[in-house]
Amino acid sequence: MSFPQTLPAARTLSAMDAPPLRWGILGSGWIATKFTESVKAHTRQDIAAVGSRSRVAADAFAAQWGIARAYDSYEALVTADDLDVIYVATPHNLHHAHVLLAIEAGKHVLVEKPMALNCAQAEGMVAAARRKGVFFAEALWTYFLPKFDALQQVLDAGAIGDILSVYTEYGEYLPRNHRIFDARLAGGPLLDLGTYPVSLLAKLLGVPKKVVGIGQADSAGVNGQLSVVLANASGALGTMSTTLYGFTPTNAAIVGTSGSIRFNTEFHLPGSFEIWSLDGSARLQYDEPRGAHFEGLYYEAAAVAWAISEGQLESVCRPLDASLATMATLDAIRNAIGISFTEAGLTE
Repeated sequence: MSFPQTLPAARTLSAMDAPPLRWGILGSGWIATKFTESVKAHTRQDIAAVGSRSRVAADAFAAQWGIARAYDSYEALVTADDLDVIYVATPHNLHHAHVLLAIEAGKHVLVEKPMALNCAQAEGMVAAARRKGVFFAEALWTYFLPKFDALQQVLDAGAIGDILSVYTEYGEYLPRNHRIFDARLAGGPLLDLGTYPVSLLAKLLGVPKKVVGIGQADSAGVNGQLSVVLANASGALGTMSTTLYGFTPTNAAIVGTSGSIRFNTEFHLPGSFEIWSLDGSARLQYDEPRGAHFEGLYYEAAAVAWAISEGQLESVCRPLDASLATMATLDAIRNAIGISFTEAGLTE
């Protein structure tokens, strides 16, 4: 294919026009707050209830966001008969139990990323959702952003040819009292930060056939940072690094046989990207304002509402097979580095 003359427009449906569903928020921590703030500001979705293990926490969250009902147990939340969908916003070591709780109650579920601690857990969750006939998706919000729909169209059109290599990373500074340093909560950067670059590698290259890498243990008993190289069956390579010790550009580049893709801001956030011809002489830019959680989380809620209203049981933005491929890739990286989540109760 010749280099395109223009870039496609995103096909993302209007968030404000998405049919309103009645949402229950399972968990009352940081990401639950960010999700609720974004959804209430940019959509007509009804955040109808919140559930927490603590009555004080549930009541405080409900009061802050004008939510009508607060439950002091997750069981009471998921069995409420006037809720359509549950957003699971607890720490990732609890996702498996809480997703199954909601699914068995017959509720549609959007679970915060990563979906689970390993692929076996994720496969069990997917199987349960399909058995119950409920919608299920992973809230990896990057893939619900308009820029990723435009990017998908570029890839589908073959504008950069066959993918040869993908370079990506994500690092942040996090204080020592953050849960990410707690081995009992499956801490370390891989599942929290690394899910973003790993999901991009899995999306573009598939589950790797080979992984080599090195990690550095932290004194808290978790992995502190790691770097890996992955190869797929055709020999295409992907590199990924993630760290808890400082902020990195959080960027990515995709190299193909006919061109390349570069992100002008953090690849996982709202923002712009460029398509380059093979020799760099022709370039096209997709423009989108840089944003963070407030500017982006609502897209996933709107996409879920559109999908459920149309009778779909998963999202085209983040298909369940894509989530499972990410989990399988995370497993492969952990095996290569020697990362274990035994203190979080996961036996492998």
